[in-house]
Amino acid sequence: MLNKSKYIIFLLMLLLVTSGCSKATVNLEQQNYNNNFYTFTDSLGEKVILEKKPERVVSLEGSYAEAWVLAGGELAGVTDDVETENRMKITDDVKIVGTIKEPNIEEILSLNPDFVLLTSDIKSQLKLSETLEKANIPHAYFKVDKFEDYLNMLDIYTDIIVRKDLYEKNGLIVQKEIEDILSKVDNETKPAVLFVRAFSSGAKAKKNDNMTGSMLEDLGTVNIASKHPSLLEELSIEEIIEEDPDFIFVTAMGDEQKAFDALKNGIEKNPAWNNLTAVKNGRYILLPKKLFHYKPNAKWGESYRYLAEIIYPEIFK
Repeated sequence: MLNKSKYIIFLLMLLLVTSGCSKATVNLEQQNYNNNFYTFTDSLGEKVILEKKPERVVSLEGSYAEAWVLAGGELAGVTDDVETENRMKITDDVKIVGTIKEPNIEEILSLNPDFVLLTSDIKSQLKLSETLEKANIPHAYFKVDKFEDYLNMLDIYTDIIVRKDLYEKNGLIVQKEIEDILSKVDNETKPAVLFVRAFSSGAKAKKNDNMTGSMLEDLGTVNIASKHPSLLEELSIEEIIEEDPDFIFVTAMGDEQKAFDALKNGIEKNPAWNNLTAVKNGRYILLPKKLFHYKPNAKWGESYRYLAEIIYPEIFK
């Protein structure tokens, strides 16, 4: 009996020692994990781990570059849409590393970046992940279609740069401005809208799964493309006449003049076009690129107000 008791005591002691070692290992792993500078999840659902505060950042999307600066950061390289979209002035110590659709990986690597910002909307950028991983360069994909997406990105940026004051200035204050605008909207009216994206070879209607469409939805409008999906492929004057929208909004891709000329030489030539309610009432609106094609960043509130003043002039003017 004595030997059996000693054996049981020995087993209990062994279990306690093993358990203690296990807990020590877990705690050590947790400690090592916590030693990383910053960890977050990007738009692709991938965990991004920054071991230290990045000092040489390259952005492959103009609006993300601007947002990084709005968050208090500095840049080593950007794509040329920073200049073509007139985002900000490029100093001599910032290098252009190609275009948003064709970033130059050799140019990027030559800058020895310690963090790269990419967009998940462009296939060529998705392909860069493997190369960046092999080079052991931390990188993250972002996707901004709504103000909430921008706010989330700015939150991450200002965490990394450690400038939460700029999150408030360029994020939370803008959010309050938008909330104030939406609080005044008459949600019972529900004006019908047609949102069109024009380009040099034609035009297509867009749903609410994009920046301008989401703002129009927030402002209480009903997009007729949700009832007529065929408009997403080709503008049909018959379907537009059937719905007779209260407003027609247009943004241009590429050369604005060529895009608007394509509309004039296309659907606008149909005699029925001028009989549409939106056209007759001066509600066929060409929207400025800086607020409705390019990501507005700290100007999201300005974009919302621009639309609100058109749709609800009795409230906002």
